[in-house]
Amino acid sequence: MAAAAAGAVTREEDAFRRLFRFYRRWEGPPQPPPPPGLIDFSRPAAREVKSCSLNCSSLSDQDAYRAGLRPVSQWKTYGLDNYPGFTFIQDPFLPGCQRHWVKQCLKEYTQKPNVCNLDMHMSFKETADLWEMSQHQIRNKCSNKYQPKSLLEKLRWVTLGYHYNWNSKKYSADHYTPFPLDLAFLSKQVAKACGFADFQAEAGILNYYHLDSSLGIHVDESELDHTQPLLSFSFGQSSIFLLGGQKREDAPVAMFLHSGDVMIMSGFSRLLYHAVPRILPNPEGKLLPSCMELPLHDLPADSIIQPCSQDDWQVCARYLQTSRINMTVRQVLAASQSFPAEIETKQERTVTVNSYQREH
Repeated sequence: MAAAAAGAVTREEDAFRRLFRFYRRWEGPPQPPPPPGLIDFSRPAAREVKSCSLNCSSLSDQDAYRAGLRPVSQWKTYGLDNYPGFTFIQDPFLPGCQRHWVKQCLKEYTQKPNVCNLDMHMSFKETADLWEMSQHQIRNKCSNKYQPKSLLEKLRWVTLGYHYNWNSKKYSADHYTPFPLDLAFLSKQVAKACGFADFQAEAGILNYYHLDSSLGIHVDESELDHTQPLLSFSFGQSSIFLLGGQKREDAPVAMFLHSGDVMIMSGFSRLLYHAVPRILPNPEGKLLPSCMELPLHDLPADSIIQPCSQDDWQVCARYLQTSRINMTVRQVLAASQSFPAEIETKQERTVTVNSYQREH
């Protein structure tokens, strides 16, 4: 009887959940082989992958260099059949510039007044500077899996700008801190290159993944303006990303995300279900992707990219050996739009880890 019931549940499982569960267990190539259709944009051979042409004049080479990006004419940009508004840019960063964003996500963006998942269980003093509390432990980390985790290794998310409320699934005017200027500039240039010259970076969610992490099936719909794109930047180890349809039951397409890859979800693709079922070691077979080992490119004096010191990079590199960092940036309000008036209780503004884990 129990076996029959289990079989019934399996048969009723929707296509998205079925593929999510497969990749959640998948150890990566070569065994077992993935289902047909897993896309790797570093070797774009899939039939549904198509090259995209961006307007090279939309972003000057000088502004691209200031953001640590190659000229738009050198970007390898792709789209997918049946997914209008989805754009994939294969690592457009200049050599050495990815290190800046990794350091920012671990050392700068984790500091107060930004919000993180550890705030619910720890005091302000304990979470005020996660880098300082963790760097020695990470730098001297050994292979003993029973070694206690540092606070940075316990970090799961950080919110920037308008801070997303995991309980109410809303943003609010009174829960805001200044958005990082360097990340706003990077996002503005990428959005401009993709045809969104008016994009304003107003909210960010940074996700910190380890090899046993995943991100559940969801759609990003809490922003009040859906005409502007959702931008996603990946650094460190690779992952499997599933992009579905407008209904949770729609079968998704699966693709690799490697370090430096950028995704833009706009138009039809802005409100599609998506998920990250699996984090995988980078396919080169080395502890870190080769792009992380490149020396810093010569940059203009007004570049937003700052060199990462050897001491700082030692900590970042040890962290990335088993981790992936994802920055998502979005515009919350349309121009001249304001938040609707509503009564919001203190409890609703409280960021809870349990709510986040239930959703993801």
